[in-house]
Amino acid sequence: MRTRSQTRNRNRQQQAQPAVVEPFHLEEPFVNPPLVPMADNRTMAQLLQAPTEGYEDAIVIPEINANFELKHGLINLVQNKQFFGHDKEDPHAHIRYFNKITSTMRFPDIPSTSIKLMLFPFSLEGSARIWLEKEPPRSILTWDDLVSKFINQFFPPSKMTNLRNEITRFQQRFNESFYEAWDRFNDLLRACPHHGFSELHQLDTFYNSLNANDEDSLNSAAGGNFLDKMPRECLRIIKTKSKVRNL
Repeated sequence: MRTRSQTRNRNRQQQAQPAVVEPFHLEEPFVNPPLVPMADNRTMAQLLQAPTEGYEDAIVIPEINANFELKHGLINLVQNKQFFGHDKEDPHAHIRYFNKITSTMRFPDIPSTSIKLMLFPFSLEGSARIWLEKEPPRSILTWDDLVSKFINQFFPPSKMTNLRNEITRFQQRFNESFYEAWDRFNDLLRACPHHGFSELHQLDTFYNSLNANDEDSLNSAAGGNFLDKMPRECLRIIKTKSKVRNL
């Protein structure tokens, strides 16, 4: 029979025995050899010079395999009507005018789009020129690229939404003649070429925007109800009436 003291001594002996610990092998990680910088043999004066990188134009002009240079006459031609980037300016109208001017220029073995890319910067001034200068170097590769970036910059979606709303809510003004209202309505349509309104929608909107006298005048010209006519007949009647300035 074991006594309490014997059991206590046995436990102490077991606790006193050292634990067996397996040796721990630390593997050295793979270390890349340090990069040795190449010797910079520039002088102090050369190192202190301002950098010359990053000054390339945003527009990339395709290589022209012909003897060609821009004449002052061509530059002056596009500078006669420059785009400044004001809120009231229409970027679509500027592109249409620029295309009209450059379409008359023909040079052997030189694509017309290359001419457009070279001349377009001269058609900009003010904030519009600053915008182009801030575009990343060599970021505009084609004429379509340039038109897309130009339109998105100066005709954002919010502006299109506002113009579409103006067209939808169009109303003839007090003391505004028929032809003045028709001209103003068409100005809104031209200012928003991607409005998406069909000819039927346009004619219906304009007819319902008129005062009672001009509505009656259209009905009379139509020989009855104006809206009973086909769209092309309605458009003809409106154009005929708009030419009479005293009505």
